[in-house]
Amino acid sequence: MWGYAFIAPTGLGIGIFYLWPVLQTAYFSLTEWGAFGGHTWTGLDNYRRLGSDPEVGRALVNTLTYTGLGLLSIPLAIGFAVLLNRKGMRFVGLYRTLFFLPVVTMPVAIAMVWRWLYNGDYGLINYLLSLVGIDGPNWVADPATALYALVVVGVWSSVGYNLIIFLAGLQAIPKEYYEAAAIDGASPLSQFFHVTLPLLSPTAFFVSVVSVIGSLQLFDLVYVMAGSGAGARANPAFPRLETVVQLFYDRAFVTNDRGYAAAIVMMLLLLIVVLTAVQFRFQKRWVHYA
Repeated sequence: MWGYAFIAPTGLGIGIFYLWPVLQTAYFSLTEWGAFGGHTWTGLDNYRRLGSDPEVGRALVNTLTYTGLGLLSIPLAIGFAVLLNRKGMRFVGLYRTLFFLPVVTMPVAIAMVWRWLYNGDYGLINYLLSLVGIDGPNWVADPATALYALVVVGVWSSVGYNLIIFLAGLQAIPKEYYEAAAIDGASPLSQFFHVTLPLLSPTAFFVSVVSVIGSLQLFDLVYVMAGSGAGARANPAFPRLETVVQLFYDRAFVTNDRGYAAAIVMMLLLLIVVLTAVQFRFQKRWVHYA
């Protein structure tokens, strides 16, 4: 009874703020809402709409593409972590702080700064390109570059978080393994691939799971950099930027189609559960715990 008493506050918080909203949203996804509130039971009609709505498919493809490309932050973080973990490295604390600054910066502030950098008329990136004779595009308004520009911001803002975790994983690897490998004649590169990476695989697995879940819920960057509502749809690149959460926001708070919005977000929940389960299933093939 004492055990249950100690976990009761946390369990109560999880039940009220996590489990109950999920159940409530699942119920709302089976209803249709009126313009002035109130709802009626419609069964699976909203889920049937999901299968025939081209905008849902487009948003799903954009979200999965961003998630896949966003995983590039993992090898980048591993590389930087290995460099910062070298013996005799000076100003390590300063470098860690600089890498971690984007993590503690509000996503809206990050998006506003990068929106200015990407601006096609007076952005810093295009100004620097013009110095070498290159006419840069309007990065966030060009369908060919918009999504990749968003990926760059996402990778840049997540490398610092992953870096700190990988540094902790590297420092937990016993030095005796490297000494034994060096005695056997292993080069630093061979030690990295045969000692560091296998022993760092549990950390990489954790980071990959967290990164995928976070990327699938992308909203802040799109909302600020591409806009929302009618203003966002005036952007010619918006079809390449719209994510599942952005579509949910549009249906729930712009067009007031809350039952359909609930179905969209339940689809996202199912996608997160499935991809996480797949990651846990295949981690047995590449994650080494001993």
